Amino acid sequence: MFIKIVIILLLLIVAASLLTGRDGATRQAATPSRARPMMQKMALILLALGAAVAIVHLAGCSPPPGAFHATEVKDAQYGRLATLNALTDHRGRRLASADFSGKAVVVFFGYTQCPDICPTALTTMKETLRLLGAEADRVQVLFVTVDPERDTQAVLAGYVPWFDPRILGLRTDVTSTLELAKEFRVYFRKVEGGSAIGYSIDHTAASYAFDPQGHLRLLIRDGTSPEHIAADLKQLLSGK
Repeated sequence: MFIKIVIILLLLIVAASLLTGRDGATRQAATPSRARPMMQKMALILLALGAAVAIVHLAGCSPPPGAFHATEVKDAQYGRLATLNALTDHRGRRLASADFSGKAVVVFFGYTQCPDICPTALTTMKETLRLLGAEADRVQVLFVTVDPERDTQAVLAGYVPWFDPRILGLRTDVTSTLELAKEFRVYFRKVEGGSAIGYSIDHTAASYAFDPQGHLRLLIRDGTSPEHIAADLKQLLSGK
């Protein structure tokens, strides 16, 4: 981006120099009259090039109309929504992916004692649901713990709904959690010591978005704004 800006500025400076001359009237007088038209043409060409570079640069700053802000993973051979069926939500109910038929689903892996990434992600999803308004009724957000040893049903019930009661906290046993992480290509690793809570967990910070037909469609990077997530989910709901 910086290089593009420098190129644009240099083209404009050279063009201005050719049009006006460094020394104003002195240079105009020193320049043969037959050479001035050629210099003016060169200046106009440089100005046109500068404008073209600027247009291309500005067009690259945002996705084209209709494009997703998140990374598309259409036809992905991983992250099957049905693999969540063995999990239990924070209300004690066994999850059935069929319950979300016709809804866009967002899945995030984390743990309740996460100091920063997880609460930020949940806060982002809370704001996303607010921005969706009535369309939020067609969206289900799922928070899957990678720390089932500490994140019991009671712990999840006291944590997840605090951000938004529409978000569901999910858990399973340790072995199934490992298998599920492999299915979604989620990395997580327990880090012993160095924390008042005994251990922390390094983990993947991305979220996964499914369309209303249950197909994995988007990989939402950590730090994506609620506005962009809401826009992407609206597109999924519209059938894009």
